[in-house]
Amino acid sequence: MPNGSLEKWLYSYNNFLDIIQRVNIAIDIASALEYLHHGYSVSIVHCDLKPENVLLDGDLVAHLSDFGISKLLGDIDSITKTRMFGTVGYIAPVFVNVEYGGEGIVSVKSDVYSFGILLMEVFTRRKPTEESFDERMDMKQWVTTFMPERVTDIADANLLADDSRVNFRAKVNCISSIMKLALACCAYTPEDRMNITDVLSHLKKIKSQISKSRRVRI
Repeated sequence: MPNGSLEKWLYSYNNFLDIIQRVNIAIDIASALEYLHHGYSVSIVHCDLKPENVLLDGDLVAHLSDFGISKLLGDIDSITKTRMFGTVGYIAPVFVNVEYGGEGIVSVKSDVYSFGILLMEVFTRRKPTEESFDERMDMKQWVTTFMPERVTDIADANLLADDSRVNFRAKVNCISSIMKLALACCAYTPEDRMNITDVLSHLKKIKSQISKSRRVRI
């Protein structure tokens, strides 16, 4: 893809994604996951969702890549045991609590958890694999600590400071809504996580709200 990976855009000093671009990318990824999970007779679980595996085309439309450890499920409610693992930091707890080399349980809700972590990373510009995160304070716990009153303390400072035509309060409200959605995706048990179709619907509502404020200058 001509614009490389989402990871490059998040962490390069030569590239910048404004808040609406990031919301659009989140919608693109959620749309791809919805198709994988519900758009075919056999559900597909990506199993390694992270910014490195999200590629951006010439129009900054996001595309999922690297299906090397993806799994096929019999139906949308099925689960499978697997010895394959994704990337630490993005893996759902059901994997983290399994000794490496053992069997873990994977379902479409495994991708939903990873998507929640990815959402946090996109809007905070913090990797879940940073040394500051460990078993005592992971990314989900870190975000929870600051929500909702201190969301500006965890948001990407560049995102809040950019001179786009979206006013500051609208950006804060958008990021707060995104973080709430991300936390809902990252519930500990699969049963408590949102369905990706509902996640996509919420993201589209967030986009509609932030888009209405584009006419207002900071």
